[in-house]
Amino acid sequence: MTGSISATTNAAQAAEESASPSPPVARRVPAVSTHHGVTLSDDYAWIRADNWQEVMRNPQVLAEEIRSHLEAENAYTNATLADTEPLRETLFKEMKARLKEDDQQVPQPDGPFEYFPRFVKGGQYAQLCRIPRGGSVSAAEVLLDGNKEAEGKSYWDLGATSHTNDHKLLAYATDDKGSELYTVRIRDLASGQNLADEIPDTHGSLEWSSDGRTLFYIKVDEHQRPLFVYSHVLGTPVSEDKLVYEEKDSGFFVGLSATQSQKFILIDIHDHDTSEVRLIDADAPDAEPRLVAPRRVQHQYSVEHHGQHLIIATNSNGAEDFRVVIAPVASPGEENWREIVAHKPGRLIVDVSVFENFVTRLEREESLPRIVITPIKPGASAEDFFDLGGEHSIAFEEEAYALGMSSGYEFDTTRIRFTYSSLTTPAETYDYDMATRERTLRKRQEIPSGHNPADYVTRRLLAPAKDGALVPVTLLYKKTTPLDGSAPLFLYGYGAYGIAMPASFSTARLSLVDRGFIFAIAHIRGGKDKGYRWYTDGKMKNKKNTFTDFIAAGEHLIAQGFTTRGRVVANGGSAGGMLMGAIANMAPDLFLGIIADVPFVDVLNTMLDKDLPLTPPEWPEWGNPLTSKGDFDYIRSYSPYDNVEAKDYPHILALAGLTDPRVTYWEPAKWIAKMRALNTSRNLVLLKTNMGAGHGGASGRFDGLKDTAFNFAFALKIAGLGG
Repeated sequence: MTGSISATTNAAQAAEESASPSPPVARRVPAVSTHHGVTLSDDYAWIRADNWQEVMRNPQVLAEEIRSHLEAENAYTNATLADTEPLRETLFKEMKARLKEDDQQVPQPDGPFEYFPRFVKGGQYAQLCRIPRGGSVSAAEVLLDGNKEAEGKSYWDLGATSHTNDHKLLAYATDDKGSELYTVRIRDLASGQNLADEIPDTHGSLEWSSDGRTLFYIKVDEHQRPLFVYSHVLGTPVSEDKLVYEEKDSGFFVGLSATQSQKFILIDIHDHDTSEVRLIDADAPDAEPRLVAPRRVQHQYSVEHHGQHLIIATNSNGAEDFRVVIAPVASPGEENWREIVAHKPGRLIVDVSVFENFVTRLEREESLPRIVITPIKPGASAEDFFDLGGEHSIAFEEEAYALGMSSGYEFDTTRIRFTYSSLTTPAETYDYDMATRERTLRKRQEIPSGHNPADYVTRRLLAPAKDGALVPVTLLYKKTTPLDGSAPLFLYGYGAYGIAMPASFSTARLSLVDRGFIFAIAHIRGGKDKGYRWYTDGKMKNKKNTFTDFIAAGEHLIAQGFTTRGRVVANGGSAGGMLMGAIANMAPDLFLGIIADVPFVDVLNTMLDKDLPLTPPEWPEWGNPLTSKGDFDYIRSYSPYDNVEAKDYPHILALAGLTDPRVTYWEPAKWIAKMRALNTSRNLVLLKTNMGAGHGGASGRFDGLKDTAFNFAFALKIAGLGG
């Protein structure tokens, strides 16, 4: 057994078990398929609804047998964890008390106005507001009130928003099911009324033409893939909207953005390895998009604009961690690229923003971020663009921290905004003048119930991986926590898509740390925490490095005396949920429990199904088992669902969302059904499905805290700290 809920006598345990609710037992109906000469049998394939695409739009059409099974799982989980209800309520109240209920972001200037979101006391959702430039926030104009928009809805999410250059119209997208199918509406800001124009089934960003008459948006196909860019002219029927670009390869997704100069609208076509950008002149919305550089496998680039030039971040010519080049707008092909920032191995260029007189780069090196500012020479040419003598950077001294940069709305400005935090330090928002190098603190995150950073310790350790690589691990604990191995450890990981895990502040996790947990983030391979190679060393045929890195992080913290084997609670979500499923199979005795949020655990079956929304674009990340036997065999060797077997598993809590289009609800449902059938320990194996939400869980900020409280109460219960 890999952990127990509490120490009890045999008699007491028997009495407790006799009073415990019985778990649901999913019926077994083998579904057989053959690939590359290998026969697969899936006993729980029936949990996947045949009409799953319709369920995304209307959850009420879910087959009754499947709904009954999911509801039975929810009832079992609720009954099993009923004793944590008082703790959940306590956790929720203290998490809520750390939130400034009437909080607001620092207004961002844009011409005559400044825009910002704010919350009101008791409100679940933000209001989008504006004030006259330099005005008082106390006299803010509310453009969109999320609380009013969400009235009567169990789920509501505000997606993209975009106001016109003349500040008269606001386009905004909302989803009221969690399926990530957004409806676009356009509001007249003078009257506060919506126009008749209404566009369903959209995805991603919204961009206006310069004159505010044409709105560009993205539509999805029948498999919910964003493949089409359309333009809508105000006052015309949506049925007459113009198809601007169609992506023919279902393995690529389409995105929309704009250059900082607002001169060009960018169509970004990409998978996880390859990208291609097309330009739409914002002054000529009817013109055909112009290709910057044709796609080629594993070439990625992004585009900014300055005068007669494009500024392009690219991994071409072996620049694994990216370099920056300049090209003429009139002929932007690769043959005309001239390097202006050279590649430096291990220094990842994360983002580039271009202003009238400055270029900023967000970089990461050895897991620590920094912002680099370089002046542009007056009358700059491609041959003589930068004033390198004025280049300088923004960084901090803490052992581990998070740094985010916001370019704002304006191009002709000397101001950028950045936000700094660490695991102990609440977020601080600064305005930074790139010319004078003066930083102005605009906001320090308030913790109404109180927080003293000096009561906590942040550390950064390096855990030796199986192959000798050093895995950064960021720790947070109270100064009073004993470091003798007796404390439980909450270990978080993700490790996919090149997403780096920031060492940022969280008010919620203090509820664990204050009760004796040590909190840790394992910056494992699959993310870009240590550069692009850190990513490629954790994908495709290197995917198992992600799992062994996480295990190595846990074992290193045990060796360093922070905790003991069997006292580790692991947590990860989505692709991090795949990590949770893999480590449960590979090292179950290391963990006391595992919390898997919307876990991607049925990897092989999902990657074999080309009709699922994310499958073709995911092949560059995991491999294509349909066409490659090597990929099939490798994925099969670690896919969590396929590798569940008869053994002692730790406590398991899996969370799912019925309308989740990214990790479909049946993946965790099947995984839990199979694990419960084969688990030889007495530990809890639980599933909770949100029947009214998708990938991100509950939509309101307070409902989201209740979800977190549920997970933390589970962790505290199994660690014996639930009293």
